[in-house]
Amino acid sequence: MLQNIGIPGLILILVIALIIFGPSKLPEIGRAFGTTLREFKKSTRELVSDDEPNKGQTNNKKEEKTI
Repeated sequence: MLQNIGIPGLILILVIALIIFGPSKLPEIGRAFGTTLREFKKSTRELVSDDEPNKGQTNNKKEEKTI
């Protein structure tokens, strides 16, 4: 999704955000966005790591039933 933006696109987004929110709110918004992104990535990793051991167990059960 963000791979096609490039440097000019990022600069444009920052300028628009600066105009809309002002220089005093920008660090606060960036901090909140970073925290949210970090929590989202952490939750995603936990979900993926929780699914991996279960997949191995279900495959073994299927093999036992077919034998």
